[in-house]
Amino acid sequence: MTLQFRLMNAVGLALCIGCSTYAATAHAALGAAYSSVETDRIHLSAKIKSTAAATYTAHALTLANGGVVTELTRPDGMVFAVTWRGPGRPDLRQLLGSHFDTLQADNATRVGRRIRRPMVVNRADFIVQTGGHSGAFWGVALLPQMEPAGFSANDLK
Repeated sequence: MTLQFRLMNAVGLALCIGCSTYAATAHAALGAAYSSVETDRIHLSAKIKSTAAATYTAHALTLANGGVVTELTRPDGMVFAVTWRGPGRPDLRQLLGSHFDTLQADNATRVGRRIRRPMVVNRADFIVQTGGHSGAFWGVALLPQMEPAGFSANDLK
């Protein structure tokens, strides 16, 4: 084998490994299994602290910038809510997964118009509220149909 052929094979192998690693991390999100919390922790380079409540477990991810993302899981391990607060917005595409497209669609404006307002989604199966200003952002995303019995939206505060 020539050196050029070996280099092409090595580059191809590296690309395949990189793509498979990226695909594995792309599935973490709201509505996913507990394993997505660990994927989010790695993606966000965060420290984690989990606290069990009566009907759910809160997994607080502390980001390098001091922000905190909290993912709530049901007893079966499914993520049904995500909250965040801190000096910057976290990677919402990572945290919301397929629901991110709904967030974007529900907050789209007419072409050429720029509006600065909090992003909101108010659907029966998906709720998002955001707010804040430079240096102090917050938000909450919830899948109401996935809430465990006995859970209250007041628990998100």
